[in-house]
Amino acid sequence: MLAAKVVVTMFEKGFKVDKLVKALRAIAEPTRLRILVLLSHGELTVRELTQVLQQSQPRVSRHIGLLVRAGLVDRIPEGSWVFSRLVRDGALANLLQDILAAVPATDVIVVEDMKCLEQIKEERAQAAANYFQKAASDWDQIRSLHLCEQEVEACLINAIGPGRFSNMLDIGTGSGRMLELLSKRIDHGLGIDQSVAMLGFARSKLQNIENCFVQQADLFDLPLSDNTQDLITIHQVLHYLSDPPAALAEAARVLRPGGTMAVVDFAPHKWEFLRENHAHRRLGFSNSEMRKWLEAAGLRYADVHSLPPLDSLVDEPSLTVRIWIAHGRTS
Repeated sequence: MLAAKVVVTMFEKGFKVDKLVKALRAIAEPTRLRILVLLSHGELTVRELTQVLQQSQPRVSRHIGLLVRAGLVDRIPEGSWVFSRLVRDGALANLLQDILAAVPATDVIVVEDMKCLEQIKEERAQAAANYFQKAASDWDQIRSLHLCEQEVEACLINAIGPGRFSNMLDIGTGSGRMLELLSKRIDHGLGIDQSVAMLGFARSKLQNIENCFVQQADLFDLPLSDNTQDLITIHQVLHYLSDPPAALAEAARVLRPGGTMAVVDFAPHKWEFLRENHAHRRLGFSNSEMRKWLEAAGLRYADVHSLPPLDSLVDEPSLTVRIWIAHGRTS
């Protein structure tokens, strides 16, 4: 009944009959319906789908291709891998949501598919844990120099405001922590990063948060249209970059008028070892240069919050975390 209402609404909005028929035909096949049910629990590679479906890779790829051509599934390239993801916006996304809601969770095939999917998620989590364990010592060394992350995150949440935000973009998502932290305040969240290893870690961390996704992308060339994001976070990213103003300008391009951008990074400091051992290109940023860059990007500078370490000594270099808030101009 719900799907019928969606179909009527689609026609009222001028949706083409042939496109709807193509989508319904794509759905009306057992394997493809199983694929759609699986993808409703998160993005998957063809290899992962073959593990669940126990079918050959060419056959699964063909089914995915039909779903893509029908406008029901998006392909997201990431290095040598390609992830499949349900479309998230538009009339077909609404139709899919209603049809998938009608699939009984107690169906024998669905139950078995979910068991296999859970095993794949456990394998992902283990691989991510192994990666994190290798990198943890480096991260712990940096963390020890600044205020605890819980306090920084609490300040960030207050600085951003209650929302609600329709679309969130986390640039240089790393572990996906910003998406995890803000997932209850947003409708859709996307994290982008260049590192396949970090994306694997983030994907594992977010696999039970159904409104957040990650994908490989260049932060200087975002795969998003202008004025589409309500909230953008850039957390501990700019100090790695050779051209921070260009990154901010590209982020500003996709921020909606009135939208919020939060930049989290360090104030100027003297820890040279971060350049030598941790690939930091910049040793922090002053308020004046950050404001200059944000305003040059066409944003309205709003505020800055400084968070020094609680036990920092006057004569010792330390890492003061700063949170800069800016908004997309409305005129």
